[in-house]
Amino acid sequence: MGREFFLSHARLTFFPNLIALSLRVTHLPFDWGVFLWQVLSIFLLLAACWELSGLLFPTARARWAGVCLVAALLTIPVAGTALYIVDQYLNPRNLAAFAAVFAVVRTLEKKYLRSFLWIAFTACLHPLMWVFPFALCLLLAGIEKFEDRLQSGVTEKTVGAIAALLVFPGIPLAPVPSRAYQEVAKLHGYFYIQRWAWYEWLGAVAPLFLFWWFGRLARRREAACRERVCWAFVIYGAMFLSASLVVDLPVRFEVLARLQPMRSLHLMYIVMFLVMGGFVGECVLQRHVWLWLLLFVPLSLGMFYAQRALFPASAHLGLPGTTPKNPWAQAFLWIRENTPVNALFALDPQYSHIEGEDEVGFRCAALRSRLADWDKDNGAVSMFPQLGEEWWSQVQAQRGWKSFQLEDFLRLKNQYGVGWVVLQRPGVGGMDCPYSNAAVQVCKLP
Repeated sequence: MGREFFLSHARLTFFPNLIALSLRVTHLPFDWGVFLWQVLSIFLLLAACWELSGLLFPTARARWAGVCLVAALLTIPVAGTALYIVDQYLNPRNLAAFAAVFAVVRTLEKKYLRSFLWIAFTACLHPLMWVFPFALCLLLAGIEKFEDRLQSGVTEKTVGAIAALLVFPGIPLAPVPSRAYQEVAKLHGYFYIQRWAWYEWLGAVAPLFLFWWFGRLARRREAACRERVCWAFVIYGAMFLSASLVVDLPVRFEVLARLQPMRSLHLMYIVMFLVMGGFVGECVLQRHVWLWLLLFVPLSLGMFYAQRALFPASAHLGLPGTTPKNPWAQAFLWIRENTPVNALFALDPQYSHIEGEDEVGFRCAALRSRLADWDKDNGAVSMFPQLGEEWWSQVQAQRGWKSFQLEDFLRLKNQYGVGWVVLQRPGVGGMDCPYSNAAVQVCKLP
């Protein structure tokens, strides 16, 4: 029960197979395997950034400044996309990110076969994120081919023309979205750029002007590779911004918004901070240690504070083998170790918004099935509309959860086979609850 809400994504990627294979080969415990993969994904992203910075900047201090800026901003939000440069937990995007940067590096080195292999690896990990490095690599190869024409500069008119030619050619064939899909889509405002706040719009448009400026600076310094990358990102950003407007504004194309063209900002932000840091290191920081400290110490502390404010009830580092600080995570871990593998759970369908829960995912932490929730599983529905009816049925069956009594839980047992429930304290009277902590009870239905 409920597996359809994650298998719909999982069957499109080799990511779970890769993680499972690594655990079988190394015989590592699950928590250690996930932790080490997360560390490895961060290391590989920074290694890829180091290689790219070597092509863009001639000095070591510029390279270090660029990579350090990316490292300091790993958890910065990417405009209004609901993405971070690197997520706080292991997922396919973290591995797709470093592969995308390596693909760009190999394209700049004219090693196109290797670039294609990196893009293919990205596609095996994530069904959407490979599109963006593929588009950028095509642009870089095209600009390389016509570089003589571009020596005189890329005008705004040229950028607009190229973007218009490259905006999703199949859009007119988009089906009209169903009413059910429209209702689910309302919960995913980040799909639709017209719903973004002004500062999120700024985060989408500002990189275009920054790369334009970086390109002009690169030309003055006769850094041809850096200039080519900057102009490619101007075109790339304009192209996907145009695509986002096309799929967002007319209702007929609304269903195509699930393709999320503004996820293109993810790769753009990585390279933007890399180039920005390189320029700062080259022109400002140079060999002045106090300037390096003045920039990176406050920046790192600010990012640390932001993360603590985002997840205040959880430890900053979820180290394997340690008892979780978060009471919800403690309950989920108890469930993993003390309930049958085939047990089916129910909990508040909006549990991830409860203060102190800190968005700890039940299925991943407890390794058990649960009924559909309101917040996470509708993401699967937004990508796979055929799941809408089942999702809606399960969510409606849990409507009014906060006032549920024993008879309501027994109804879920009769309807879906639920055998266990997770409740906030003080819980519901008359129930057998073998686990309890300051915030949560785990109860078995009779």
